[in-house]
Amino acid sequence: MLEKLNIVKQKFDEVNDLIIQPDIIADQKRYIALNKEYKDLKALMDIRDTYIELTDNIKEAEEILADGSDAEMVDMAKMQMEEAKEALPALEEKIKFMLVPKDPEDAKNCLVEIRAGAGGDEASIFAGDLFRMYTKYCDDKGWKTSVVDTNEGTSGGFKEVIFEVSGEDVYGTLKFEAGVHRVQRVPQTETQGRVHTSAASVIVLPEAEEFDVELDMKEVRIERTTSTGPGGQSVNTTYSAIKLHHEPTGMIVSCQDQKSSHKNLEKALKVLRSRLYEMELAKKQAADSEKRKSMVSTGDRSAKIRTYNYPQGRVTDHRIGLTLYDLGNIIDGDIQKIIDELQLVDNTERLKENSDIF
Repeated sequence: MLEKLNIVKQKFDEVNDLIIQPDIIADQKRYIALNKEYKDLKALMDIRDTYIELTDNIKEAEEILADGSDAEMVDMAKMQMEEAKEALPALEEKIKFMLVPKDPEDAKNCLVEIRAGAGGDEASIFAGDLFRMYTKYCDDKGWKTSVVDTNEGTSGGFKEVIFEVSGEDVYGTLKFEAGVHRVQRVPQTETQGRVHTSAASVIVLPEAEEFDVELDMKEVRIERTTSTGPGGQSVNTTYSAIKLHHEPTGMIVSCQDQKSSHKNLEKALKVLRSRLYEMELAKKQAADSEKRKSMVSTGDRSAKIRTYNYPQGRVTDHRIGLTLYDLGNIIDGDIQKIIDELQLVDNTERLKENSDIF
């Protein structure tokens, strides 16, 4: 284990030297990538120090026990060895997970698109519930959320809502939420008290930086209109809403959340870049025959991943067979326990696939 950590240390020292070079600082793309690599390697260096301390404690204790001349020191050595040997297995498992190559997309910010599916007004209300669940979760994580575009439902909620999330390892955390979410409950509009099933789809896109996607603005038609829906005089009477038409793909992106036409254009371009980036990413992954098909991140947008059953107060994630009877807190943003389980399964899968590293 230490041999592998020492190889990582060599890489860390190289990156540490590189990020202070003027030519690297001048190259924004490379500088950002190296800074991220430095941060990841630094975490491994910190755990390496702990690992060395534990193994040194065991060696020191063994020497004292072998000598055996001081009874008091022998007792202390036994305690020291016991503590170190107890802590070592968990630390080694953590190191193994950290040594598995990470998906470079995981560190990116992301865009989340929630769309009401089957179920009419109730599906829109549910889409609104999911939007609230995610924004509350992001707030608790200290992440920043910003709405890009909304299409409100006739009885509340959203037919569609798009928002961006920025923070640390955002895409790597939220990517497991992509798929079809299903709700089972008595709708507000139901007079007979019958339980209905409705659905909403969640799409999570890694946010593309300008240098990730070369967007030819000659291929983008920009349409400026007045905003629709609720809003003040300055929103609804000025041509601030933006609709982008990407001619090669037929993709259309709208943004009317901001009062400023410039800001709406900026956000719409960010969404367009991210969608184009995801298309290229999907092609690359499909072409790579070695690319694994993870059970927790299938990439299949039509896959039903989770059910929220209100009569039973139950939430079930179908990918890993996890059922929690804590619907109230979960729909209120407490989804970390689900994400932790999904990440654990994903990490275990990656560990198996990279077993040759160890």
